[in-house]
Amino acid sequence: MADLSARQHQMFPVLTPHQIETAKRFSSGEPKRFAPGEYVYEVGDHAAPAWLVLEGSMDVFRHEGLSHEAPITTHGVGQLSGEVNQLSGRPTLAGARAGSSGCTAIAFDAAHLRALVIGSADVGETIMRAFILRRVGLIDAGSGSVLIGTVGNAALSRLQGFLARSAFPYIVLDATAEGEGRALIERLGILASELPLMVCPNGAVLKSPTDAEAAACLGMTPHLTPGKLYDLAVVGAGPAGLATAVYAASEGLDVIVIDERSVGGQAGASSRIENYLGFPTGISGQALAGRAHTQALKFGAEMVLPVEVNSLVPPKEEGAPLRLDLVGGKTVEARSVVVASGARYRRPDVANIATFEGKGISYWASPIEAKLCAGEDVALVGGGNSAGQAIVFLAPQVRKLNLVIRRALEQTMSQYLIDRIKALPNVEFHMNCEVEAIDGDATIGLSSATVRNRLSGSELQLPLHHLFLFIGADPNTGWISDRVQLDAKGFIVTGQSFDTRCSVARNPLPLETSLPNVFAIGDVRAGSTKRVAAAVGEGAAVVSQIHQALSFASTPR
Repeated sequence: MADLSARQHQMFPVLTPHQIETAKRFSSGEPKRFAPGEYVYEVGDHAAPAWLVLEGSMDVFRHEGLSHEAPITTHGVGQLSGEVNQLSGRPTLAGARAGSSGCTAIAFDAAHLRALVIGSADVGETIMRAFILRRVGLIDAGSGSVLIGTVGNAALSRLQGFLARSAFPYIVLDATAEGEGRALIERLGILASELPLMVCPNGAVLKSPTDAEAAACLGMTPHLTPGKLYDLAVVGAGPAGLATAVYAASEGLDVIVIDERSVGGQAGASSRIENYLGFPTGISGQALAGRAHTQALKFGAEMVLPVEVNSLVPPKEEGAPLRLDLVGGKTVEARSVVVASGARYRRPDVANIATFEGKGISYWASPIEAKLCAGEDVALVGGGNSAGQAIVFLAPQVRKLNLVIRRALEQTMSQYLIDRIKALPNVEFHMNCEVEAIDGDATIGLSSATVRNRLSGSELQLPLHHLFLFIGADPNTGWISDRVQLDAKGFIVTGQSFDTRCSVARNPLPLETSLPNVFAIGDVRAGSTKRVAAAVGEGAAVVSQIHQALSFASTPR
């Protein structure tokens, strides 16, 4: 929980008369008068603009649980309503009514609001800081969706993880406890197989929704305009893809970003990144991704989550657009494509492992997982930096952490993490070992893991309910493997040569694949440095190469 009590003046700033006049030049209409108590907008309204109060006051409120309202603040003259969702026109997470004396305000829809925060440096900085802090406040208060289910249930944990990684606020009500969550289940006649329920801010009730269904209800998956041609389509919203979106959109390119899960990629699951330049005290992967996501929205990049790309279709003739076919039958056309799809978590060769994913086996260590295994014995497999960050995060919260590694940490992990792990009193090392087998009940979850020493052949059974796997990842290139050149390990080759079937009279640029105007960056690219900073650097560097490629394509020959 963030302590925002000392930052109220930043959460709800008052613009000066000069700043008000500056802001009014960017508005999307004329001032509007609201009668006392009249709704300005309601919770869940789609594309609700931000409103700048010119006279009177505006009372802002949020939903609390299923049937209650809680006041957030009262905006006076010179104060602007809204939070991060207003930048992209997504459904609002708060509502507003005119105060007791009525209210006169002027609206800023998403496009005009973005124009304001970009066009006026001082007003833009004030608004962006306020919107980000307000979102943090909503997350702390659990003011968005209401999830009703059994704590520890795999489907509930998955939904919690999806919403948390997407920086959408939510609250969980225990379906087994007395209260409004259980009352709703009984009133609607909900079966146990239909849990968890998700009550969206607009009041819609979803039964055991998928991530895609939850995203659609929250307005995270925007309507795609048929026939629209983007300058750039970015596949993947990890650090590399987000960096590309920020730099490309800020330079005026029309950008769309597509990811099958949520923003942040694998880095988004890191509990703390301490060697990223500019953050001497460290920053969580989720916080870093959230800031980058907000930056991308600020500059007008369109975010499509969680939607999977099925395939890339090359142009039939030179100069024609590239096409991305999406799951669900929709398509996106773009003049250029950046592949930043990263990597997929690697599964060990253990029987029935898929059965226990989400039921004791995790590929990341977020506060949700940490809460579920607090005070218990757990095991973690892996010796890279991501594993190290997870160990440092989890160990203080569990009784004992069994670390299963195949070789010395010095060969695979940064020294600062090794030193910190060795200082933890409840970490037990299992050197030269690997997980041989797992056991448990497919309904209840994991009950034990068997660890085998690769040198002696001896085996040890560890009773536990939570096993964390950080054993690396494979390139996420299945959707494009038949279109671009890959190396022997499946990573995308860049800067070598174009496919012989391409009639392009130039050499590929350093980050360009064997298909013209298709670029690859970050972990998915052959030869890349698997670091967050390197991915961000490639995301910035690729934008200048995109400009070159598009310029060449538009130049008469």
